[in-house]
Amino acid sequence: MKIHNAVALVTGANRGIGLAFTRELMARGARKVYAAARDPASVTLPGVEPLRLDVTKPDQIAAAVARAGDVTLVINNAGVGAVGGFLAPDSEAVARRMFETNFFGMLRISQAFAPVLKENGGGALINVLSIVSWVNGGQLAAYAASKSAAWSLTNALRHELAAQKTQVTALHMAFVDTDLVRALDGPKTSPEEIVQRALDGLEAGLDEVVADELTRRVKQGLSAAAASYLPQRA
Repeated sequence: MKIHNAVALVTGANRGIGLAFTRELMARGARKVYAAARDPASVTLPGVEPLRLDVTKPDQIAAAVARAGDVTLVINNAGVGAVGGFLAPDSEAVARRMFETNFFGMLRISQAFAPVLKENGGGALINVLSIVSWVNGGQLAAYAASKSAAWSLTNALRHELAAQKTQVTALHMAFVDTDLVRALDGPKTSPEEIVQRALDGLEAGLDEVVADELTRRVKQGLSAAAASYLPQRA
């Protein structure tokens, strides 16, 4: 899929990776960008169309579909995160909050906009995932679990939407310099770099974009481990 002349919807577009997506889409010649956020007043980037959208609220999703019927690209970026492990006293409540946005929100948006994408020729979905889709060290336990579920959802959607020619691209990355991980130590990639690689991958037709070196190493390690379980030729 080409970005030039596309009509895009970005969830969680008011800051971080979502804001970087809206900027880069405009720079690459998207015809229109719906910048969705829970508070549309927080969207201040010139040239985009602010859209009120909380991905946990079905009525707001329905209103977004009614307004944005010309969309050809949906970027499922909206997400929430929290530091902490599963043995914390509030872990169940935290996990439910993570899943409500990071998994069920992505599911709701994908379901709602799939018919729109079909009507407009197929288009594409980018689902913003994470290196913690594959590993969980307990520091971001519930967040990682929700991203694992979102990865599985993305893989299923790719198969289900193939018949209507909708491209589904998964975006994985390690720490990005955003509010979610600002308090955590370690190297961080800029949102702009991640977004550029994501859109390059989309235009190249990739099913999966692994957007930084650490994530590439983890992915390679997991692939090697999985291969060791496969039967070997005699």
